[in-house]
Amino acid sequence: MEERSALAIGTRIEHPKFGNGVIIEDENIQTYTIYFPDHGEVDISKDFGGLVIVKLVEKDADSVSLSEVRKILSKIIEPLVAPHQKVEIADKWIGGTMILNPGKSDLQAKEIPIDQFFHKIVMTRDRLRVMEQKVNSSNLADDEKIDIQQYITRIYGSLTTFNVLFRDKEDHFKGTGS
Repeated sequence: MEERSALAIGTRIEHPKFGNGVIIEDENIQTYTIYFPDHGEVDISKDFGGLVIVKLVEKDADSVSLSEVRKILSKIIEPLVAPHQKVEIADKWIGGTMILNPGKSDLQAKEIPIDQFFHKIVMTRDRLRVMEQKVNSSNLADDEKIDIQQYITRIYGSLTTFNVLFRDKEDHFKGTGS
């Protein structure tokens, strides 16, 4: 019988009560966390003698536990799915409209509610932030990342005109001069 404290992540076992499972966690000194398809994750003592090794996996210094994978994924996914902070339009613009007058007198002016326009500006900013995160976490070479980041910064700079619409200064667009 194998030494129980030597079982590695990925080792397949059979438990008398829970059936077949796989070790997904080995961080605790006294227990393994084992995933059983019909029972989920169960902590089993490393001293428990009823485990039968179905397939032994050798310890690997580079192996990653499920909890480590979860932490890494949450760092990547959380910013993408977390609710965006509430960005408020400046009080003076609430209920206002923008009027776009064409240069030709035979064309009709277009009236747009400022609230709708502001919402589009905020969505653009949020999507730029997601793009920045994707560039930073990509496999691009560092010089390519820097090049793309510089373009994004210039885009932010082009959008500073719309800062007048934001209620709070910390929500403003900032370009290279900031």
